[in-house]
Amino acid sequence: MGNPVLLSAADSVLVIVDVQTKLTAVMAEATSMCTRAVVLLEAAQRLAIPVLVTEQFPQGLGRTERVILAKLPEFTPIFDKTAFSCCAARGFSEALQASGRKQIVLVGVEAHICVLQTALELLSVGYQVQVVEDAVCSRNPNHKLYALKRLSQQGVIVTNYESVLFEWLRDAAHLEFKALSRLLR
Repeated sequence: MGNPVLLSAADSVLVIVDVQTKLTAVMAEATSMCTRAVVLLEAAQRLAIPVLVTEQFPQGLGRTERVILAKLPEFTPIFDKTAFSCCAARGFSEALQASGRKQIVLVGVEAHICVLQTALELLSVGYQVQVVEDAVCSRNPNHKLYALKRLSQQGVIVTNYESVLFEWLRDAAHLEFKALSRLLR
């Protein structure tokens, strides 16, 4: 029983899009975005949710932020890319398909470019896509605002990190509830 648009830990993949040092350095919301992404990353680990990471032209834009790298599960794939959509990164689509999961939770940078293009492409090939509004950012806050509106109009679910966490748990009786709810303090 349950609504099919509610996230399920058993059917989700967390995708961390381009949270890289030279990109986050110019984002006003970068610190809070990283904090929320780390909460979701820790929850994903505890709930056995696969994690995929992308890096946009890392030679020029730096590697993934250390706070994210430090929390990644061992053997988490990191996909280098030059295209803006993660779907064009070599091996990314295959990794998603191999997971057997259909719900994609997107966090990262920039909301109006890489996150938007990835979300729309994933939606077009049959994935349910949820973009975490308080765990994505853009250099210009208006660009983020209009990207989220556009995504919503196209059928992408715009959510927030607490909703994701509690949908993954579904019940206060869940064995991980206490540990994961502490991450929100």
